[in-house]
Amino acid sequence: MTTLLIILTITIALFVWGKFTPDIVALVSMLSLFLFGILDLNETLSGFSNPTVIMIASLFIIGEGLSQTGWTALAGQRFVKWAEKSIPKLLVLVTFGSGILSGFVSNTGTVATLLPVTVSSAFKMGTVPSKLLMPVAFGSNTGGLLTLTGTPPNIIASNALIENGFEAFSFFEFTLIGFPLLIISILYFRFLGYKLLPKNTSENQPINIDSEMHEWIENYSIGENIYRLRVRSMSPLLNTAIGDWDFDNKYNVSIIRLRRRFPNIVKGVKPYVEFPTPDTILQYHDIITVKGKTEDVDKLILKFKLNVIPFKNSNEDLKEEFINQEVGLAEMIITPNSMFLGHNIPMGLYLKQAGIQLVAASRNNKPLKDKNIAVKAGDAFIIRGTWQRIEHLKSVYKNLVISGSPESMAKDVNKLTYKSYIALAMLLLMIALLVFKVVPGAIAAMISAGVILLTGCVPISKAYKGISWISVVMIAAMIPMGLALQKTGVAELAANSLVTSLGNIHPTILLGGIFLLTTGFSQAINNSATAVLMAPIAILAATTLNISPEPFMIVVAIAASTAFLTPVGTTTNAMVMSAGDYKFMDYVKVGSPLLLLFFAMAMVLVPLIWPY
Repeated sequence: MTTLLIILTITIALFVWGKFTPDIVALVSMLSLFLFGILDLNETLSGFSNPTVIMIASLFIIGEGLSQTGWTALAGQRFVKWAEKSIPKLLVLVTFGSGILSGFVSNTGTVATLLPVTVSSAFKMGTVPSKLLMPVAFGSNTGGLLTLTGTPPNIIASNALIENGFEAFSFFEFTLIGFPLLIISILYFRFLGYKLLPKNTSENQPINIDSEMHEWIENYSIGENIYRLRVRSMSPLLNTAIGDWDFDNKYNVSIIRLRRRFPNIVKGVKPYVEFPTPDTILQYHDIITVKGKTEDVDKLILKFKLNVIPFKNSNEDLKEEFINQEVGLAEMIITPNSMFLGHNIPMGLYLKQAGIQLVAASRNNKPLKDKNIAVKAGDAFIIRGTWQRIEHLKSVYKNLVISGSPESMAKDVNKLTYKSYIALAMLLLMIALLVFKVVPGAIAAMISAGVILLTGCVPISKAYKGISWISVVMIAAMIPMGLALQKTGVAELAANSLVTSLGNIHPTILLGGIFLLTTGFSQAINNSATAVLMAPIAILAATTLNISPEPFMIVVAIAASTAFLTPVGTTTNAMVMSAGDYKFMDYVKVGSPLLLLFFAMAMVLVPLIWPY
């Protein structure tokens, strides 16, 4: 028992110190339990086959599916737009929005999605990010309490009940306490928290597609000489290949993109041909996007009997034309040793070897409006290609500079496609399977995540990147600690101490003691690790008094999500610290009143909703 307590103390100290990542600390702790003979091999590795770990990893994939297909960006941008010019209204919306999103998407995924749009809106409204970002982080932590899968401590608490022979919590059971707590958070920030939040000056405005498009329009005249033309029934282009006409050389016009008026997915006719090739066949009512001088395009219209489709040189029209979940834009700068140097390249041409299309060019900060560009060192181009290809260019072509982060910008696309609805359907399917208890939670999450991967909503490579492996490994490695606490009798001793000192007074006093102990741990160590440590103690305390363990497990889940006093207690707090330029004491100042409100609410509502 003494050895275990030493290992536990060192583990907590390492978590607090923060020198090593949580997963490394948890793995060292797990190995120590085996090396000192506290657990055998199967017990030591039991966390990696635990349903909780499998379910949490699957949830990251589902969240990535919603992010990659545009749902989280759409939701984030929509509610920020609703705020109009009211800062208090925006404050309420970002807190409420982060809470609702994190009920279904991971807390870190929610903050990652809302952080750039919140910072951008703060600048636009004449305030600073520090007045809005902490509410986003705290709102996401609170919103995780809305559903069973909203945050790992909920799943850990529910699975602890199952492992001890009790009935699990239902999917929306947490909403009974989570929604009142979210409302309290919103009211707190609206009327008191906003006054306590610091007003830190910051110039770290994040890159997003809207701001980038506006800058590119200004610097590159990106929308100039772009036209949309429709292939009419009398056009000689009908049912011919693009390569038959040699548009670039004979007519000085490049075909950038093609939209099918009559797509047929079954027959392989997709709605868009993003990068037309010489073999692409032109069909009736096709809408082709071309780049060329006005006089050249006019000649093309007359010769081939084409209709002109209106096209505006605006952010929205250019985004609609050039950007979606698969395809995007980026800025590329040519270095003195670049392979492009000295080549004469027509604008709009798709360079198959590099996998990119040159859309616009600039030299010495002035747009180049010629159709053909003789490439020189220092030239800058707006390139178009798949997000993956653009990201790939950064690592393959060493003599090119790709500005910004294409992978981050891809998640900022809010345009929905059929894959968006597949991802949403899989989320709803998982919820339905959990609500009606058709299959265990881990299986339900794996089914939904599997369909998202198989349908291409998230490429396999991005799915693995989307999983927070630090969190998954840390949870798996900390589960044996909970087992060790039970096996050595430490959990029973702690439970008996709580029962002896508090339980004999009243169960609510014991409930309060568990809340305070859990929230104390959560300020310094990960909420999942906190829940793993406290779950066996809470269940033993309840069963010793022969009362229902449900209210105690609910309190463990709540208190594990109340890391409001430090930036290290949860990833979301750390994510907004730099962007908001927060100091350690800012969290204490803003978080203390909210923590007290949560404590009071839990002590009143939990025993009423889940009687002893």
